[in-house]
Amino acid sequence: MAAVPEVDEAPSCCFERPLRIAALVKQIPVGESMTLGDDGRLVRDGIELEMSAYCRRAVSKGVEWAKESGGSCTVFTLGPPSAEDVLREAIAWGADSGVHLCDPAFAGSDTLATARALAAALEQEGPFDLVLVGRNSLDGDTGQVGPEIAQLTGLPFATGVRVMGIIGEDLSLTLEHDDGTDEVEVSLPALLSVAERLCDPCKVPPPKRAEVPSDRIRVTTAAALGDGPWGQDGSPTRVGQTRLMHHDRTPKVLSGTAEEQAAEAVALLVERGALTAAVPDPAVGSGSNGTVERAGRGRMIAVLTEPDRPQVGAELLATAARLCETIGGQVHALAFDDADTDALGAAGADAVTTLLGAPNAEDVAAAVVAWSAQHPLWALLGPSTAFGREVLGRVAAALGAGLVGDAVGIEVVDDELVAAKPAFSGALLADIVCTSDVRLVSVRPGVLPLPSSRECTPAVSSWEMPVRSRVRRLSQRRDDDIEVLARADVVIGVGAAVQPHEYEELSSLAALLGAELAATRKVTDKGWAPRARQVGITGRSIAPRLYLAVGLSGKFNHMVGVRAAGTIVAINDDPGALVFSQCDIGMVGDWHVVVPALAAALRPVV
Repeated sequence: MAAVPEVDEAPSCCFERPLRIAALVKQIPVGESMTLGDDGRLVRDGIELEMSAYCRRAVSKGVEWAKESGGSCTVFTLGPPSAEDVLREAIAWGADSGVHLCDPAFAGSDTLATARALAAALEQEGPFDLVLVGRNSLDGDTGQVGPEIAQLTGLPFATGVRVMGIIGEDLSLTLEHDDGTDEVEVSLPALLSVAERLCDPCKVPPPKRAEVPSDRIRVTTAAALGDGPWGQDGSPTRVGQTRLMHHDRTPKVLSGTAEEQAAEAVALLVERGALTAAVPDPAVGSGSNGTVERAGRGRMIAVLTEPDRPQVGAELLATAARLCETIGGQVHALAFDDADTDALGAAGADAVTTLLGAPNAEDVAAAVVAWSAQHPLWALLGPSTAFGREVLGRVAAALGAGLVGDAVGIEVVDDELVAAKPAFSGALLADIVCTSDVRLVSVRPGVLPLPSSRECTPAVSSWEMPVRSRVRRLSQRRDDDIEVLARADVVIGVGAAVQPHEYEELSSLAALLGAELAATRKVTDKGWAPRARQVGITGRSIAPRLYLAVGLSGKFNHMVGVRAAGTIVAINDDPGALVFSQCDIGMVGDWHVVVPALAAALRPVV
């Protein structure tokens, strides 16, 4: 795991006129305070609430640029009366005013209904030169509202903005993506979703929020925005069963010498089956033996592939093939002109449409919408990456279709497509059903089984994409591979106590276990590891068979990302470290001594 070159250079800012800026924010529950009631729903009474972390950056940058340009920053939120608090916090930080979309009619809004209401409010209060939104909200982790609003308002969209500058009407942006960065340009007006590292967050204590005059906030009702439909009536998805996603941890903190602890730890790992990989079912994801069986079937599941991510595409095609066996359908891959169509067929595609042109998300979305008018879809699957989220978000808004984001499982139940998605940083798992004629699902890379290869030569056609994208890519850099950590059975997580020049000392243990390295936010903030390796509330959630936490404290913000791990082993020299309350096996001691002892104890059994 190599260090990452810094990209945060001082941006050039030359404001030639005052800018009208809108920042969209969301109030969410504090992660640690979440509980479920007997009905399986989140208990909201008495729960602690706060502004979502990414939204804090949108407010902070919006206020900064409004002041520097001599313009204004208006903050919008949709939510119950309590959501007024996030507007007060933004205004206390320096925003000029707040608009609160508050009406019982908005209750039950999914991402598309939320986007429609916010888009209507922006049109009513605008025009705005720049709209800023958080990259995603930490309660839902979908990243859908931004691209859906962009589609509804006709604005260009760039996601994951880490560095932003402006000269006249042109924005220069560094975009932080799943495993690398893009340098792009876009002209005003524009909508941007911002990354956590863009700037310091907006944070104001409650007493200062209470001092904000009420007349700085305007309440907008559903009726004031138009006929709708709003809220649940305007939501093409519905939430089914919701359940806590957790593993019961019964921490056993060991004592004795490093060698004694290592021997006991290995015995416990063997007893738990944590050192044995599960044997895959050869039937999973195998699909059928070619085009003959599925050809001509009426229902179609299309799969949006992404350039340079063949494994993610294969996962989606295998799942689509499995679903088609249930619904009596066929699989159609949407690929690009450098795609290996034979490999797509082997993975599960019965047909392939090659989209001709540059794979810009806005252009791809427009092409998919036009293509779907001639190829009626039952469902469209895509990757839950920056690219996939924008394409599917735009398509959903254009078609008025339900979209489930960041799914970790898909099934057909009673002829309905049911997608399971994590929420609240992995604390909950919810079953979501699309009620629209076309069902859209973005899927988290690495969580679905890869296919068994089959013999199939798919029918191939092509489709010319329109040239609409207003985001001009100047360069692209890939720091890591998003698929590696997602698929790892064993992961070693390092905290700031492990210096980058010491990573080599973990190599023997990593080689024995076939482990990949992950990191805390502090580590990636220092540039010691790629952001794709960051695990936690603003990083990634992973579910390895075995997770070894080395030299990290065990704060909630990190451990929430590994709550689905099968077994957690913690190594820390502080017996009172928080991580020992959240692991299965705790080893107390200097990791420089404990890790070699553990490796030596493991050699005879792995």
